[in-house]
Order: sequence, then structure tokens, then C-alpha cells
Amino acid sequence: MTYAQFWHRYLCAHSRPLTRRLHYLGTALALLCLLAFAATLDWPWLVAAPLIGYGFAWSSHALVEGNRPETFGHPVWSLASDVRMLALALGGRLRPHLDAAGVGNKMAARPE
Repeated sequence: MTYAQFWHRYLCAHSRPLTRRLHYLGTALALLCLLAFAATLDWPWLVAAPLIGYGFAWSSHALVEGNRPETFGHPVWSLASDVRMLALALGGRLRPHLDAAGVGNKMAARPE
């Protein structure tokens, strides 16, 4: 599988807006934990980063999406895709990717 194929599969596994929003929150908080670790060198921040990031992500798959996280099959690509999805959403450039993957309504009230 190429990364482009994985990205398509990843987006399909994150079809619900709430799933994506919980991923954004978990990814952002995990990145903040990493920044706190870099600034303080306090190891609890380093431990907290994956717990928080994966906690939000995995619970969203179990409780909202009802599927298996892509992390288990491709952990590096999944992590990169979490960050990519957040960056694209923050920049208002995620919707074309979702549309190309056939995810969601093109006429969404709030573009992603």
C-alpha cells in the first residue's frame, strides 16, 4: 500500500465530523505536551503526550465511528496523518481531501 492509498483509507475511517474533532483535540493536546516537555524536560509531559493523543483518538473510533483505529496497522502513517489532518483542517484545506475520499457532505454548513 502506498501512503496515498493509506491517506484515502484513513479519511474514510474518520468519516464523522465528531471523530475528526476529537482527533484534532487529542493531537493538539499531545503536541502541547511535547512542547511542555521540550521547555521543561519534565518527563511526565512526555508520558502524557501519547496517552492524551491516543486516548482521544481511540475513544472516538470506539464510541463515535465504531471502527478500528488505523494506528494498529500503520502506526507511523497514522500518526503523520493525524498531524496532517489537523494542519489541513486548521488551514481550511481538508474538505477537498474528504471529498476526494467520498467522505461527508460537500454542502456541509461548516467547511473543514
